[in-house]
Amino acid sequence: MKTLSSTPRADGFHMPAEWAPQTQVWMIWPERPDNWRLGGKPAQAAHTAVAKAIARFEPVTVGVSAAQYENAVSRLAGEPNIRVVELSNDDAWVRDTGPTFVINDSGDVRGVDWGFNAWGGFEGGLYAPWNRDEQVAGKIMGLERTARYVTEGFVLEGGSIHVDGEGTLITTEECLLNANRNPHLNREQIEAILRDHLAVDTIVWLPDGLYNDETDGHVDNFCCYVSPGEVLLAWTDDSNDPNYSRCRAAMAVLESQRDAKGRTFVVHKMPIPGPMYATQEECDGVDMVAGSQERSPSSRLAGSYVNFLIVNGGIIAPSFNDPADAEARAILARLFPDHEVVMVPGRELLLGGGNIHCLTQQQPAPVKR
Repeated sequence: MKTLSSTPRADGFHMPAEWAPQTQVWMIWPERPDNWRLGGKPAQAAHTAVAKAIARFEPVTVGVSAAQYENAVSRLAGEPNIRVVELSNDDAWVRDTGPTFVINDSGDVRGVDWGFNAWGGFEGGLYAPWNRDEQVAGKIMGLERTARYVTEGFVLEGGSIHVDGEGTLITTEECLLNANRNPHLNREQIEAILRDHLAVDTIVWLPDGLYNDETDGHVDNFCCYVSPGEVLLAWTDDSNDPNYSRCRAAMAVLESQRDAKGRTFVVHKMPIPGPMYATQEECDGVDMVAGSQERSPSSRLAGSYVNFLIVNGGIIAPSFNDPADAEARAILARLFPDHEVVMVPGRELLLGGGNIHCLTQQQPAPVKR
């Protein structure tokens, strides 16, 4: 694996949209007992269901610790489109710890290795240490023999950005301008790094993400692209819901801005499920470790149907046994008429702090033009 000293933009590379053709999806096996209840067994079952759903459409690679390797292989057995590789890690959130892949028009794929500090380091981060997570992106690129760009001194999680592949990026101020990420950089400096490493021209800053999202408001749990110029925004009409003002603030930004191609945004609304809370029994199943994220039945879960993954010909989305599940499926089917919508139970994943998009990382296919 070669580490490059240039930037993707300077070398003619860009981050494609999620709907671009993919060669595979990466996942990491959940096991951390101070995050996943009952030693991670319910989450592993949910994770297996997600992997098998994706494997109907394209290959999946699941990274797993040495301690869990045999268990993961056994649970994923019989799926020729899923391979399991030993990959030490601190937790399963490969969207945030894995590489952001970039492509050019000559059939090459490279990756960006962002800094990672467990969503805030020692200023609100979710666990420590995180050194093995810091190595995940490099290990994945090593397995794929892709050259990498390293952003020394710049922290970014993949779940904090969405792109349209045509020059526009959407993010949240709540996350990227948080003092626990890159306190030494201002907005303009952060924008310059994003432009250089993703080849975007326009950056749309939504004020906040979903209420009580422990990632400090990742955009992938709140607002995502569905096609160039069109986004899907989590939405509530309940004025007593703390998300009410957040949704409207985001809508105001989207209605007032144009993308890199000069288009006004078409905004589709996606209902927010719940409100949902963990039960006392679910919380009691999580190991209590100093420095890890506390689980409490009084804390609202940041459940969202926006936290889905686009794959080749499919949409893999979470369901919550909620009255809004059917409406969410219908919305996704309408917005992606050429994709099959597959909904997978997402509660166990949500209990760990995220969902399907957070737990996956797509690898785009090479393109020659």
